[in-house]
Amino acid sequence: MRRLDTGPRGLLEAEAHERLLRYGENVVLPQGVAGRPRRLLRALRDPFTAVLLCLGTGSAVIGSWGTACVIAALVVVSCVLRAAGEYRADRSAAALRKLVASTATVVRRAAGAAQPLAREIPVDELVPGDVVRLGPGDMVPADVRLLRADGLTVHQATLTGESAPVPKCADAMPGDHGDSLYDQPHLCFAGTSVASGTATGVVTATGPRTHFASAHGGLARRRVSAFDRSVNGVSWTLIRFMALTVALVLTACAMVTGRGLEMLPFAVALAVGMTPEMLPVVVTTALARGTAELAGQADVIVKRLPALHDLGAIDVLCTDKTGTLTRDALTVACHLDAEGRDDPEVLYWAAINSLWTIELADAPSADALDEAILRAADNAAADDGDAEADTAADADTDASDDAAAGPGRRAPTGVDAIGFDPSRRLSTAVVLRPGSLGVHTLVVKGAVEEVVERCTMDDAARTRILALATEQADAGLRLLAVATADRPARSRPYTPADERGLTLLGIVGLRDEPAPGAADALDALARRGIAVKLLTGDHPGTAARICRDLQLDPGEVVTGDRIDALDDRGLAELARGTTVFARCTPAHKTRVVSALRDARYGGHTVGFLGDGVNDVPALLAADVAIAPRDAVDAARESADVVLAAKELTAIDRAVTAGRATTANIATYLRVAVSSNLGNVFSMLTAGLLLPFLPMLPVQVLVQNLCFDASQLAFAFGRSGPATPDRPSVLRPFAFDRYITVFGVINAMADLATFAVLGLVAPLSRSTSGQGLFHAGWFTENLITQAMVMVLLRGMGGRLPRVPGPLRLATGALAAVGLLLPLSPLARPLHLAALPPQYYALLLVVLAAYGGALALARRSTTSVLGSPVPAGDPGGPACGQPPAPLPAGVADDRLGRTPAGGQDRNGSETVGGASEVGA
Repeated sequence: MRRLDTGPRGLLEAEAHERLLRYGENVVLPQGVAGRPRRLLRALRDPFTAVLLCLGTGSAVIGSWGTACVIAALVVVSCVLRAAGEYRADRSAAALRKLVASTATVVRRAAGAAQPLAREIPVDELVPGDVVRLGPGDMVPADVRLLRADGLTVHQATLTGESAPVPKCADAMPGDHGDSLYDQPHLCFAGTSVASGTATGVVTATGPRTHFASAHGGLARRRVSAFDRSVNGVSWTLIRFMALTVALVLTACAMVTGRGLEMLPFAVALAVGMTPEMLPVVVTTALARGTAELAGQADVIVKRLPALHDLGAIDVLCTDKTGTLTRDALTVACHLDAEGRDDPEVLYWAAINSLWTIELADAPSADALDEAILRAADNAAADDGDAEADTAADADTDASDDAAAGPGRRAPTGVDAIGFDPSRRLSTAVVLRPGSLGVHTLVVKGAVEEVVERCTMDDAARTRILALATEQADAGLRLLAVATADRPARSRPYTPADERGLTLLGIVGLRDEPAPGAADALDALARRGIAVKLLTGDHPGTAARICRDLQLDPGEVVTGDRIDALDDRGLAELARGTTVFARCTPAHKTRVVSALRDARYGGHTVGFLGDGVNDVPALLAADVAIAPRDAVDAARESADVVLAAKELTAIDRAVTAGRATTANIATYLRVAVSSNLGNVFSMLTAGLLLPFLPMLPVQVLVQNLCFDASQLAFAFGRSGPATPDRPSVLRPFAFDRYITVFGVINAMADLATFAVLGLVAPLSRSTSGQGLFHAGWFTENLITQAMVMVLLRGMGGRLPRVPGPLRLATGALAAVGLLLPLSPLARPLHLAALPPQYYALLLVVLAAYGGALALARRSTTSVLGSPVPAGDPGGPACGQPPAPLPAGVADDRLGRTPAGGQDRNGSETVGGASEVGA
């Protein structure tokens, strides 16, 4: 209070006005967003759009207005798609603003001697030092330090992901309840909501200085995904080649032939022809087809088309455990007496406590622990009833009524209850047992050490039960101790002072239940080279336990406190060898995802699966944001991919579809760019040696039109059988190496064709016979490009089966090359009929060309649509399937570390150790 220069009576109105000018309005998330025209203009800065603009300009220069109009339309579509991505981020921010209160109840004074008055004000006018009042259903308007609290519980899922309400109190001191900021019971945070109770508190931070603003800041910034990086790299490579082509052709022709400006239309047409004009069409068609198949067959909705490529490129998947690796409910794992023996009585009295504390202590609802205990007790009673019925059917005598268990047991009646609070870490139900008139039974349930401290026992028994609790906690169980005590019946309320002289019954252990199919899904993702990393707000021991249940080595569990102590480089190095991150806030999750994606430290392609508001920052930071259909609105708006169910098997199917689609796009790029570059070499050589243009601009455009139209078949093809087993990514850094090899082979075939033409048709070397040269090269070019489309599908190994659409497209392309010079269209295209000897020698050239392609294909590794090998500077090693590595190094190892904590029931978890390999 002294630091904020305020008091319990609140600020003066004049002081509040002065602080409002000093600190600004209490606006957690900025309202202003870019308009549609501004977003469209920003989209023009995309290198991919720059390629389209260059193509359109080049087409307009050579007078091809139809092509220029088509490309202009593609530019508009590209800009609209990019602007739509930014608009979605704005909608995510708008959904989060709904979580921030619009008004607040504040206590202020008009003057120094005036009485404080409570009144509603717009939340924007709240300032540090204001005293605010909170009630059930209120949104916490700012970061608040509690001054008074009465039964206060708060939903903190927006910050921590914990679904159960968190108890709060005003008398705790900093650090009393763990190191995590959100564990401090005397603090409430903007963006959270009051589940029950009332409170008064002083505002400590407003606007962008709140923890909610820090965790969810930067929502309007669109991330650069793996697809953006790949396409940008390819686009800039194409731009460089286009500029180099024009300059090289004009310079060479001016130096050798003296025809500089005369060759400008030819140089521009050559640059346009060198670039794959159908790139946006093939990419969009392939992605749209893949997303349609996913929606129809796997109930996976891809909201952003490029996200399908990013799914195929994922080599790290970050996820919370709840709902993916585990069910949304806990399961009772054991109920042991003080000697460590199984005892149903412990579960029975734990259920009595849960039942009557919910009924009588004004608890907002049954939390996960209470629900698990009550469910287990019901199941045990049902099993006992079945067993008793079987015994009665087989025996001639009546079974006696067992007072300790059995369906006929009469339950106690609730008298009073003392609810759970974080300072006591236990709850108490006061019941009246049947047949025990004048006696009330206190049933106490909570943290083991707190309950044991209130029990009557000797030191040896105390040591024994604590050792038993440690053993069970080391296995990652949440533990609750149960004790009872009889008291003379009374009418006045019971208080915590009555929780003494107890008799310990035993402990109840609870664990997260693994989700069906989770282990198989993890195995499938590992086979596809994807490392799964857990980012959870839960205790480290709980996360380690579920990993062991799924037969994964927990390794070392990294907590949020350790993340805070690391810089970006240190976190990136730690994240590569760690799979379990516990006690994570939204800011921690975002830092881990960003560190994994950082190109300076490895540059993985990261997917994030989340469903809560606390997951939104990490969703927006990942390459692929994945959310289930039942996620909160803010998470669903932020997602690129929406799953019908929150399970890893659906992601596995989506990854397979993404990799198949990426393989089709990569095949188009391999074929188009390498073939076009070969034509550039050939045209440049022929242009320097011949007295005429080696190919007229109209012939270049017709040839490219036929070639590009045939390559649409790639968008409908299927990838090779090995492709889905490896992360697939377009790798532009290897473009130069690849297209040079196959471009040279293509140029050699063209030069061989020029020699054949000079041999069988000497007139083709003169201006009067240039129609023969144009026809011969036109025919050879289309046929060799058809061969490239078949032979360069996939690299190394067996040639994949040629699908029907591709067979039809390549057959049509070869037929056009053979028949067009003989058709009536030959004259307007300035083509002449070729002598029969040419076709015979062309077969020899094509056979040699096919053999060279096959040989180069076997010896060349794939550089597009493939995983990045270990040690390659183009990407991370974790794109490979898991390989034997030293302990604690591989990406798909899970970690371990002892840690502890408590939840609303006072249960504890302590992480254990395991050396079983993942």
